[in-house]
Amino acid sequence: MTNKFNGFPPDLIKFLKELAKNNNREWFHENKPRYISSVADPMSDFIMAMGDRLDKYADCFVADPRRHGGSMFRIYRDTRFSKDKRPYKEHIACHFRHSAGKDAHAPGFYMHIEPTEALIGAGVWMPPNDVLFKIRTAIVEKDKQWEKITKSKTLKKYFSGVEGDGLKRPPRSFDPEHRFIEDLKRKSFFISRTVDPDMVLTSEFVTEVNKTYKAAAPLMEFLTKSLDLPFHSQK
Repeated sequence: MTNKFNGFPPDLIKFLKELAKNNNREWFHENKPRYISSVADPMSDFIMAMGDRLDKYADCFVADPRRHGGSMFRIYRDTRFSKDKRPYKEHIACHFRHSAGKDAHAPGFYMHIEPTEALIGAGVWMPPNDVLFKIRTAIVEKDKQWEKITKSKTLKKYFSGVEGDGLKRPPRSFDPEHRFIEDLKRKSFFISRTVDPDMVLTSEFVTEVNKTYKAAAPLMEFLTKSLDLPFHSQK
């Protein structure tokens, strides 16, 4: 049975707006019950609902509803090496990682909400060099498949194209004249779209996220298999 999700509560957006104006530990401590009831608990419910849906077409990707150590990103910022000492992120996010991945650099489906927009995406974000090499090699060896996926009508319906910052020069051992050289230069491979934040307050949101992830699935399968990982489990 698929878990229902009727949308995030209106106080979610209000909480994030107020947090942006009061990004300090004292305010957050006073409002932590709101954070749990309006942000963390509903996000756990959303993750469970998406987990049921992902199981149908990308069951190697994990939906873990725990607030700590699961699919939900911590709201606490790591300020140790940053000039920006605000202690809290001003958005909420979750990441459905591949079961073989242990960090945010693994292939995954992503969603985040801020007061002005909700972002839905998928891909591989700033992976290590050995992972980049495997993806780039797959693009060269399976260039027709890459073209079919990245130029498909379904992908273009939901996304503007493959994104990711690139190198200034072609990577070593790859043909600088390759027809997909701009993709080969990428340091990340992801696709994303935004929707109005009001949608997150409705039952339509989980449906829209699911449609977006399905549209991203062919690209995700290509990236996942290029890393010698399964996209579907052997159930």
